[in-house]
Amino acid sequence: MTEDAPRRLSVELPGFGHENPVPVASRIGPFLASGVLTGRDPVTRELPADLDTQCVNLFAHVRALLAAAGGSPDDVLTMTVRLVDYREREALNREWAAMFPDPASRPARQVVAAELDRGTLVQADLLAVLAPSPTKEHP
Repeated sequence: MTEDAPRRLSVELPGFGHENPVPVASRIGPFLASGVLTGRDPVTRELPADLDTQCVNLFAHVRALLAAAGGSPDDVLTMTVRLVDYREREALNREWAAMFPDPASRPARQVVAAELDRGTLVQADLLAVLAPSPTKEHP
């Protein structure tokens, strides 16, 4: 890292963003912390009405974010998931098992009940520990 390079690096994601002046994620060294990720469609930016589709989109955003930051699902340490219907986890668990198929190597996960707005049925954030990039320097 050069003297002029920032210690913290904002990570943006095409097809996903926040209304407020915050990045999708932030990285310091190997640590990547996301802001809230939702189930918005990455192409239309519309929010599907059903939990199944929102979960598919949410995990697509997780994959895209990790790739944009130079990582993969193997780098996720923990995820916190908020659900409007706390007990309705079938769609969440299906996408979770698809992203993390090995029960011996899954990140920690916490699911909490939430009152979400504008039709959002699920949202999540994550913490990942990324390997140093061999091609470019990260703070």
